[in-house]
Amino acid sequence: MDLNKAMIIGNLTRDPEVRTTPSGQSVANFGLATNRYWTDQSGAKQSAVEYHHIVAWGKLADICSQYLNKGKKVYIEGRLQTRDWEGQDGVKRNRTEIVAENLIMLSGGSGFGGGGGTSRPGAPASQNTSNEPTVEPLEGPQENSDEEIKVEDLPF
Repeated sequence: MDLNKAMIIGNLTRDPEVRTTPSGQSVANFGLATNRYWTDQSGAKQSAVEYHHIVAWGKLADICSQYLNKGKKVYIEGRLQTRDWEGQDGVKRNRTEIVAENLIMLSGGSGFGGGGGTSRPGAPASQNTSNEPTVEPLEGPQENSDEEIKVEDLPF
């Protein structure tokens, strides 16, 4: 059995960049930063940031372009994929990305999360019975802080 699954919570480093393929399918690209906090042996608090490249396709790409922007906190669930290409300078390059399959918006705006707990009419349902990506609005007020995320705070 094989498993290729990535689950991360972080803040968008830039607004989603949306394009349409020649076949008419939408694709969104954006960056996500995750923070890690720990205390070293001397008792000093330390932190590190990891940057991730996210790709969303189809309806999920359209939702990302409409509701996400730089600084928003989101939960992304997807799979890892590495792309190889040759740059215009002739140098071979590669990039490992997370291909998003599910998304939960964790910070406020447009009625999702932290915006008073009301979701936008017509928002995608949280149950996924097809292979379509899902988006779940988070109910209830959420704080928009840079503090460490604790397991007890996760909505799942």
